[in-house]
Amino acid sequence: MRFVSTRGAAAPASLSAAIAAGLAPDGGLYVPEALPRVAPPPRDGHLATTAARMLAPFFEGDALAPDLDAICAEAFAAPAPRRALPVEGAHLLELFHGPTAAFKDFGARFLAACLVRLRRHADRPLTILVATSGDTGAAVGAAFHGLPGIRVAILYPDRRVSPRQAHQLGSFGDNVRALRVEGSFDDCQRLVKGALADPALQADVPLSSANSISLGRLLPQMAYFGHAALQAGEPMHTLVPTGNLGNAMACLWARAIGLPIGEVVFACNANETLPAFFAGQPYRARGAVHTVANAMDVGAPSNVERLFHLFGGEDAARANGRAYGVDDAQIRDTIRRHAASDGDVFCPHTATAIHVFERLRLDGDRRAWTIAATAHPAKFDSVVEPLIGRTVEVPPSLAAMLARPAVAEPLEADSQAFSTWLRRW
Repeated sequence: MRFVSTRGAAAPASLSAAIAAGLAPDGGLYVPEALPRVAPPPRDGHLATTAARMLAPFFEGDALAPDLDAICAEAFAAPAPRRALPVEGAHLLELFHGPTAAFKDFGARFLAACLVRLRRHADRPLTILVATSGDTGAAVGAAFHGLPGIRVAILYPDRRVSPRQAHQLGSFGDNVRALRVEGSFDDCQRLVKGALADPALQADVPLSSANSISLGRLLPQMAYFGHAALQAGEPMHTLVPTGNLGNAMACLWARAIGLPIGEVVFACNANETLPAFFAGQPYRARGAVHTVANAMDVGAPSNVERLFHLFGGEDAARANGRAYGVDDAQIRDTIRRHAASDGDVFCPHTATAIHVFERLRLDGDRRAWTIAATAHPAKFDSVVEPLIGRTVEVPPSLAAMLARPAVAEPLEADSQAFSTWLRRW
């Protein structure tokens, strides 16, 4: 299989080349030249087995193909259970049982497993760049920490992630360094994209990306949606908390290749870019708005290019999707009510999707829905605990990270300053 750029001005690439590059040379995002159709794997298989079956056509003919089973075993060691909620017709897909208590552990570990194999004989280290609004950076740091021949630079917006998220990001050391950027997530993403598109910098410092712009992050995220849909026993209508649009795109791709997934609805916070677009406005990137669901504080979602490519343009994409905005007051109310009524404690991002589910019910939608639970609520103790009136138990892996010292270096939101930093590393 070959992979092409969403912007159409780059030569087709192999899977290995697309994963290694992160971003296409024309600044676009890699997508399959044509999405394959996949026979649904057995319902009773392990998540790693489902992943390998779903991804096999994408790896066909590539140098990584013989390692696919091993890569999936490494990436999908944590479970992703789908459980019923007290409300009839509602299920929660728990994606936060990995090392950093967020769904991004799956994709980050998959990408790490691929790149380690691709870099076996490299004579210079590869520097992975990752812009994060909270969870991505920690997942990537944990996945790549200590791996030979690879360094990681994590860029996050200073004072715009939760305290525990910030501690995680700076807790690795060694080959993983954290940079706290004076600006928004969109500023961090702009610095990363600019560095990846700078041929002179790439000549001095080999670079790749671990954001959801990376094909190696997005492909594996299809697996847990496909696996859950097989358990559902009917087309699984899915609510996905959405910021940079990577997780939602993975769900759409899983549906496109033949997994039994029904409607996919995007649950957004107060950032209006996607809700406004699906409500009928022309697509327009906006400045990011800071919210309590900070991992979704994105005003210019990169994966919108993949969304338009999948459906063949803006009008077709709008006709095939829905997005709802949820403000901070509604997020807080959802967390408070559910903790009091049924004991379920949700992170702010999951609560965003829970609120959208409740809105659909009020509008008369009686279908069953599966809600992607993207992070453990303990990562957002400063938001959640005052609302529920008690402490949230911290998962052991997260507790171990919080017990380590953390260091993050300041960086201005300037491309030249970032290029200078990379050359000095």
